[in-house]
Amino acid sequence: MTDTSTPRADRPADDESESGSVAVQEDLGVDVDDAEADDGGEEGAGGAARTPTDSELFQQSEIAADYVEGLLDILDMDGDIDELVSAGRPVVEVVGGRLQNLVGQRGATLEALQELTRLAIFRQTGTPSRLLLDVGGYRATRRKELAAVARNAVEKVKEYGEPVRLEPMSAFERKCVHDVVNAIDGVESESEGVEPGRRIVVRPAD
Repeated sequence: MTDTSTPRADRPADDESESGSVAVQEDLGVDVDDAEADDGGEEGAGGAARTPTDSELFQQSEIAADYVEGLLDILDMDGDIDELVSAGRPVVEVVGGRLQNLVGQRGATLEALQELTRLAIFRQTGTPSRLLLDVGGYRATRRKELAAVARNAVEKVKEYGEPVRLEPMSAFERKCVHDVVNAIDGVESESEGVEPGRRIVVRPAD
């Protein structure tokens, strides 16, 4: 039986993907592939858009920080909130103890909070946001775990010459895996399926 708590690179590449929808992303006017591009994305946005200025990006991070602060107050949780602009996108980082409930299993709660915060920005500015929300340094830790998953998949592809399909992942997780695979010669990766069953297939490069 496959352990779904951590993506694994031991499944054949001929299973059918699950179907799903992302209602909040639709409310934002952003489709699933665009959302992946927002997280560093693998497939790119469907059309050109004006690049926000640094001032506009920082305004988005301030709106997001205010929204997150309100959530913490409602939940009676303490955390230090930093808002910044990094790599051309607004970022809000929440640091403090006892914040694990805001992350959830494999970051599911964090991803939901990020989408809600993006929606709050959209409602104030009328512009879809590429906000990145992090809690307790979760994303940095998860990147390291996913790098190991990606390298394991690459090793299997190189050893057996067959595609390897990974477990379903969030857009953020897929981005982390793509970054590792794309930096290695002889292999390539692509996403398939729809949320929440969207996943990566690693295969020999053409």
